[in-house]
Amino acid sequence: MESSFPFGAILAVLASLIIAVNVLVAVAVLLLIHKNDGVGLCFTLNLAVADTLLGVAISGLVTDQLSSPARPTQKTLCSLRMAFVTSSAAASVLTVMLIAFDRYLAIKQPLRYFQIMNGFVAGACIAGLWLVSYLIGFLPLGVPIFQQTTYHGTCSFFAVFHPRFVLTLSCVGFFPALLLFVFFYCDMLKIASMHSQQIRKMEQAGAMTGAYRSPRTPSDFKALRTVAVLIGSFTLSWTPFLITGIVQVACQKCYLYLVLERYLWLLGVGNSLLNPLIYAYWQKEVRQQLYQMALGVKKGLTSCLLLLSARERGPSEGPRENSYPIAIISHSHLDG
Repeated sequence: MESSFPFGAILAVLASLIIAVNVLVAVAVLLLIHKNDGVGLCFTLNLAVADTLLGVAISGLVTDQLSSPARPTQKTLCSLRMAFVTSSAAASVLTVMLIAFDRYLAIKQPLRYFQIMNGFVAGACIAGLWLVSYLIGFLPLGVPIFQQTTYHGTCSFFAVFHPRFVLTLSCVGFFPALLLFVFFYCDMLKIASMHSQQIRKMEQAGAMTGAYRSPRTPSDFKALRTVAVLIGSFTLSWTPFLITGIVQVACQKCYLYLVLERYLWLLGVGNSLLNPLIYAYWQKEVRQQLYQMALGVKKGLTSCLLLLSARERGPSEGPRENSYPIAIISHSHLDG
């Protein structure tokens, strides 16, 4: 694939947005963990970290896309870059799977959830997830059949990795995981529906009034909604790339590399921008924390502007004018 300035510019904008938005969500989740100390929030934080690392990884490709073809990238360096991109993408997808399993466990075993999913188990799951992700990403470097035999100097995914690697990932990882997602979601939907029916029956029988309605059913359906949006997002983002990669393996004469690398791969990477937006919109606690952060930034900027205004007035205007903005600053801090 030849260097392309428009493609490089798009990649640069996408990488910048992925890093900025995920860092913002990661900070919000860190503040929430400090307040609530929830295990599920650790998985959300891990997703933001994985997506941030993916943005950092693809930002290394921007220079290659914007530079002249006369300055080729070494194959070893390109392979390492693509391995880091693949590892970060794998970590993002595996974290979505872990979040789905965590919500499934919370709905399936609500009484034993905090015994099963404690801090040690959550930490072990995250550590194992990153280990598997880097094994997946660096697998082509140790397996010759997953490597391209020829390299023309321009760094891209299929310039160093053979489509057989995509075929293996699809058959061994992606599609089995998708079937597992469907099972989790259907079972969670069934449990939430049964619980809702039980509450309605108890209310009709007079055993439970509306004032004592169980809060679990709304929580169940909120968890289902978030999981469904995450799964749908990652499925729609990566399925076209993986299916087209399988077609490329089956039809060697069908030269689909341009479509794969310029459009479908970009669509898959864009999933790392959608994940934080999903949490920022669908998760109430994350949305509220982001709102509080925005208010804090606004108050800080207002205080700075008032302080600058007070300094510009100078001592010549007397202490009365000088003290007025300082009083405002103090009052704004008390209000905050």
